[in-house]
Amino acid sequence: MNASRLAGFGLTIALAPLSASAQQTPAPPRDTASLAALQRAAREHDPRLRQINLLTAQARLRDENITADRKPTISLDALSQYQSRVAEFPLTLPGGPVIPRPPNDTYDAKVSTQYRLYDATITPRRAVEHAQLIESQARVNTSLYSLRQNVNDAFFAILHSDAQRVELETTLTDLQAQIDVAAARVREGTALPSEANALRAELLRRRQSISELNAARAAAVDLLADLTGQPVTTVVFTVPAIDLDFTRASAMIDSTRGRPEVEQFARTRELLNRQRDARAAQDKPRISAFGRAGYGKPGLNPLNNTFQSYWLAGVQGQWTPWNWGTTDREREVLAIQQQIVSADEQAFLEAVRRATRQDIETMQRLERELASDDEIIALRETVLAEARARFTEAVITSAEFIDRETDVLSARVTRSLHRVELAQARARFLTTLGIETR
Repeated sequence: MNASRLAGFGLTIALAPLSASAQQTPAPPRDTASLAALQRAAREHDPRLRQINLLTAQARLRDENITADRKPTISLDALSQYQSRVAEFPLTLPGGPVIPRPPNDTYDAKVSTQYRLYDATITPRRAVEHAQLIESQARVNTSLYSLRQNVNDAFFAILHSDAQRVELETTLTDLQAQIDVAAARVREGTALPSEANALRAELLRRRQSISELNAARAAAVDLLADLTGQPVTTVVFTVPAIDLDFTRASAMIDSTRGRPEVEQFARTRELLNRQRDARAAQDKPRISAFGRAGYGKPGLNPLNNTFQSYWLAGVQGQWTPWNWGTTDREREVLAIQQQIVSADEQAFLEAVRRATRQDIETMQRLERELASDDEIIALRETVLAEARARFTEAVITSAEFIDRETDVLSARVTRSLHRVELAQARARFLTTLGIETR
């Protein structure tokens, strides 16, 4: 494997020991997969991880827009129009000046600028954008967390297949030896061909089972490779040594700080608080300075029929002290939304507690069963040893021998599966609590 794959999976390379003979070629190194490293690799491979950086870039652009609101704005306007009627003075003062008649056609080109002297919404809006960024990133982390359990399922599916396959393969040699014994008796005329045929059928059936397990393992390996984006066909999968007893597990049952959902709930509440502050700031007064320079006919004097340049400047304020209770209602909406978030969080924590209690019960059961598995296997092997001797002496049939041998196989497979299932239950327990496996 190259260096990137070793780093991605955190694989521990175990070099095959050198043989004492100088002529022997050392076996190539093989890699051991770490469950925690596979979980990290799956997270890094998921396309959704890019959303964290994209959300940061998006928030930065929005923050720049908010900052731009504090800078002067400049606008260009031009107007040309013709009025069918204009204001007129019907009276003429005797001996007095002639009151000019406003023109029917008017023209105006102006440059306007405005600068916000005081705007209470700038800081709260920036706080909302920051809270929105953190909350959105927390949602991404929550969506990515489900990959851990997907990796767990594929990882332990491989171990389940391996455990059963190893136990099946260990019985093939013994079955073949008993087939040879039965075939010899058939040739000597002391047994019927069905004795050897029954053993051959059982041998073929177990090889079929091994083939099925290999297919299931290959499917799980493909799924794991797809999740992590790395080939894992040459990786050695071993049962992870997760040190977790009942006392320690019970003490951890209320610890969910590592779950991204908990962080998401906290960030959502923070976002709602910032939105409440921003809404309250909208009701505060705003003060702006403005200026305008232009050229038109008429200028600022409506009675002048010539083109003139002009300018003006000033300060304006805006305040809406009464909005028919809109602000209060929007605050109530945000308060209700916070209650919804709190209810969702409480439901989530209760679901986690129920799941972890079930995992603890499963771990206790498997520990008890593992304690008796060795005794069951020892007793089954004693019965099998007697059955093998009796079969060799042609006292029992091949069917009876197969039954005794299958009992031992079943007991061994059960023990191997219990070991895998116990590790899986412990890994699932830690994953449920948001604690990384080692």
